Amino acid sequence: MPSLPSADAPASGATPGALSEGARVLTELRARIKRFVVMPSEEALTAVTLWVAATHLQPAWQHAPRLAVVGPAKRCGKSRLLDVVTETVHAPLITVNASAAAIFRSITDEDPPTFLVDEADTLFGTAKAAERNEDLRGLLNAGHQRNRPTLRVTGPEHTPVAFPTFAMAALAGIGDLPDTIMDRSVVIRMRRRAPGESVAAFRTGRDTPALHALRDRLAAWLRPLCAQAEDMEPDMPVEDRAADTWEPLVIIADLGGGEWPALARTACRAMTAHETGRDADTGLRTRILADIREVFATEGDPPALRTSRLIDQLNTAPEAPWAEHGPTGITPRRLGLLLEDYGIRPGNHRFPGGTQAKGYARTQFLDAWARYCPAPVPEPDQATASA
Repeated sequence: MPSLPSADAPASGATPGALSEGARVLTELRARIKRFVVMPSEEALTAVTLWVAATHLQPAWQHAPRLAVVGPAKRCGKSRLLDVVTETVHAPLITVNASAAAIFRSITDEDPPTFLVDEADTLFGTAKAAERNEDLRGLLNAGHQRNRPTLRVTGPEHTPVAFPTFAMAALAGIGDLPDTIMDRSVVIRMRRRAPGESVAAFRTGRDTPALHALRDRLAAWLRPLCAQAEDMEPDMPVEDRAADTWEPLVIIADLGGGEWPALARTACRAMTAHETGRDADTGLRTRILADIREVFATEGDPPALRTSRLIDQLNTAPEAPWAEHGPTGITPRRLGLLLEDYGIRPGNHRFPGGTQAKGYARTQFLDAWARYCPAPVPEPDQATASA
């Protein structure tokens, strides 16, 4: 088995102090993605870069990680990220709506394409849609592992034929995908751009040639390393299915050398830990932010609010849906689940009178309010307008 480069060792063929072609092209791809998309974290940027590179070496992998690009609302950059990914992956097969039959007939064992789906929430976002697309979900689950074909009868003799399903896939949409897909995915949780965050406009005619040049360099670097990659067993910071999903990305990083082995393992640990135990519900996330801001304003914008007080105010707010959110209205647990996607969690706070209780600090919400429900700019009054 080939020995693996350490995080500090130069990649094979590189001289000490010099970056390999692999490290250079990965670094350039990361910069190109960052130019067009505001990523939620440096770890997520690392993960997308390595996932794109891994599509060029699919024959070497035992598992084909999915890339789940999800966000709690519109305009979070999901489709823009998919645009950049589409122009840099191996053999993109992109669709916004496709049947399972069309997909598995497009996959070959020797050189599988990279399957890309935008607006995946239209396929799985409701119970009716999910039921209608159960075959597609099964195909995406089976295709995560090699040698999991789907069996169909074809021709006038109704001959059983095994169709391959193994192929890497990226899916973008609002809200979480089905749990079985999320469990097989590198999950990128996009956020809406905050005031002050900016990216370059993406223009297909102008910007795709540079992306295609990076795509060709990735292929030229990685294809000769297929046999080597197939034999590699890297040290993984996670276990079980998470290790299966992340292993191709870590191998790519080890092949590139330089800073990439350390970056890959850091991203793997952080992003896997973040996904552990997440709730799949995605409804009413933006509404809860706006209503909580209203509660804080009504209370005089204190530094923190007791969870019990916040719950009472939400359940009694006129025309708000929270009183119907269960037999007794919204509960502290349910509130915590709705806010978890934004990284907002309750903590212990000291309140007037010296009492200590669970609650939420106002500062916890500022970033999410700015991104997903910015306060309307007040119109000037008549006197100001005249002046």
